Formats: sequence, C-alpha cells, structure tokens
Amino acid sequence: MASSQPPEVPMKNIARSLSVALGERDHHTRKHSERVVGLSLELGRHIELSSHELELLALGAEFHDLGKIGIPDKILRKPAAFEDTEWECMKQHAEIGERIILAIADDKSPDVARIVRHHHEHFDGTGYPDRLSGTAIPLYSRIISLTDSYDAMAVTRPYHLGRGHKSVMDILVSETGIKHDPDLLHAFCAVIEKSEMRASDDGSR
Repeated sequence: MASSQPPEVPMKNIARSLSVALGERDHHTRKHSERVVGLSLELGRHIELSSHELELLALGAEFHDLGKIGIPDKILRKPAAFEDTEWECMKQHAEIGERIILAIADDKSPDVARIVRHHHEHFDGTGYPDRLSGTAIPLYSRIISLTDSYDAMAVTRPYHLGRGHKSVMDILVSETGIKHDPDLLHAFCAVIEKSEMRASDDGSR
C-alpha cells in the first residue's frame, strides 16, 4: 500500500524558494548571494575542498543572507547608513537564517545552519552573534565572510559607491587577522585575480 506521507523536499529546494521570496523584496541581496556563491566555490576549490565540502559551502553561501527575510523593509531597504538600533536589528539576520534552515527537515540542515549563523564572526572575536574567534569559527563561515566582504564593497548600493579592485583588496588586507583569516585571505588574493567576478579597477561593476 502506498504511503500517505508526502514526499520529502530537499532542503536546497525549500531554502531556494525562500531565497527567491527574499529576492522579490530586495533584488540586490539575491544577486549578491549568487556572486558570493561563485567566489566561495572558487576559493573552496583553490584550497582543495572535497565535493561534499563544496556542496555545504555552496549551500551556506547561497543562504547566508536568508534571514534578511525577517528584517523589516524600512531597515532592509534603507538607502542610508543604519542608526544603532537599526544595526542591532539587521544583525539578527544571522540567527534568523539559522532558525529558518534548522526548521527544514534535512540531514544537511544543522551544518548549513551553523555556517549561516557564524558568517559575521570576526577572526579576532569581535564579530557576531557569538564572538567566536580564529578556527573556532567554521571554515565555511570564514570563507563566506571574506567573499561576502569583497562583493559588498565592490558593488554600488544605495548607501555607497562600489570600490575598485585595488581599494577593496587594500581594505581586506588591512583587516587580516582582525576580521579575516590570514591564510584564507592569502589564498583569496591568488583566486580573485583570475576570477570573472573580480571588480574593475575603477569601481564600475
């Protein structure tokens, strides 16, 4: 007799539907996530991650900003710098994203949720939400933190103009050991020069 239970839907299909919904609210976030996936995979291949590791990295990168679906429009779409209270609200997207992923019944959910939760931790322990430091931060989260930062600075948004490649790299290098993993940044320096997603030298992208 056929089971009356509905077939299970893979986590990536459910999360991708939610990601599309977020994209309807904020087109920039959706396109940004796509670029972060591409850059993260390029870096992941360069450091010789396995196919399974690359799959988890890609899922974490694709859904790293999924929690922004729970951020009010007046903050998510604000065309200016945040006030302190608004910034505290925006920071909640990492934990909201974790909760959304954990709510999906899939064996990859715990790993992906952990990546999403920690993608704004800083190497020196000053990030959020848990102030993890060094290698206590999941490797995939450290990769996404780096590629996320590169793309965020390189692309023009309502509240800032995109920076040129050298300017972005100068900032990333200045944050070595503070925000970013020094070893990963060294690897990224080699990867980004050959990447199709490398920012232009004049900041147009």
